[in-house]
Amino acid sequence: MPRIAVGLQYQGGAYAGWQHQPSSPSVQDCLEAALGTIAAEPVSLTCAGRTDAGVHARGQVVHFDTRAVRTQRAWLLGANSELPPDISVSWVRPVPEHFHARYSAEARTYRYLILNRRARSALFARRATWIHRPLDAAAMAQAAAWLEGEHDFSAFRAAECQAKSPIRRLERLTVERRGDWLVIEATANAFLHHMVRNIVGLLIAVGKGDAPPEWAAQVLAGRERRRGAATAPAAGLYLWSVRYAEAFALPPPPDGPDLR
Repeated sequence: MPRIAVGLQYQGGAYAGWQHQPSSPSVQDCLEAALGTIAAEPVSLTCAGRTDAGVHARGQVVHFDTRAVRTQRAWLLGANSELPPDISVSWVRPVPEHFHARYSAEARTYRYLILNRRARSALFARRATWIHRPLDAAAMAQAAAWLEGEHDFSAFRAAECQAKSPIRRLERLTVERRGDWLVIEATANAFLHHMVRNIVGLLIAVGKGDAPPEWAAQVLAGRERRRGAATAPAAGLYLWSVRYAEAFALPPPPDGPDLR
C-alpha cells in the first residue's frame, strides 16, 4: 500500500496535544478526519514527535498508508480546506514503504520562546512564555553547555514518561537573546517526556539568579526529577523541525517569520 508523508504546522493552544484523546480535541483527530475525507477511507497517522497539550509545531512530520490515488496538490489543498485555521498541511510527498515518521528521524529540534520584559504581549499570549523578571542569557547559556552530549536525563523526564531508557544525545542546546526575546533551541536524537520543558525550567531558574550555571551539572548527575526546577509552561514550546536522511528528499518547513 502506498505511503504518504505530510509536513504539518499547528498552534497547540486549543488542543490536548497531538495524540488522540477520548474526550478532548487533538491535532491527530483533526488531521485524520481531514485526510480521511480526501481519501474517502479511514486514515491512521504516525507522527515524528508527540507534542503535549498547548505545544505548537512548525515542522511536524507524519505518515500514513492509503489505497486512495490523489495528486500531491489534491492532498494538500483538500486537507487544508477541511482543517481548522490553527492547523495546516505544508507539503505532501510519496515516500518509500520503509519510511517511518518516527523511527526514520535522525534528530528533532525544539524551540522555546520567552518574552522577557515588564509588559506582557496580547499577540503572543498563547504562543510564548512571558517572564517579567530580567533573565541573564549568558548564565543560561553556560548552564546549557553542561547538558550537551550523551547523558542519562532521568532528572529531566516526567514521572509518566514511558521511554525504556533515559539516555539521550543532546546534540545542541543554545540560548540567544534577541531584544526582549530569549530563544532556546534544543536538538537531540530523541527527547523524553517533558524533557525540553524541564530543561527550560532549569535554565529559567539560572537566568533569574536563583541558582548558578553549575547547578545544571549537579541536577543532571543527581538523576532525580525532584531536584530540578519547575516545568516550563507549554505555550512557549515548538517542535521546530525534524531531520531525515537526504535520500528521502523531504522539504524543510516553509520559510516565514521566526515567531519572535
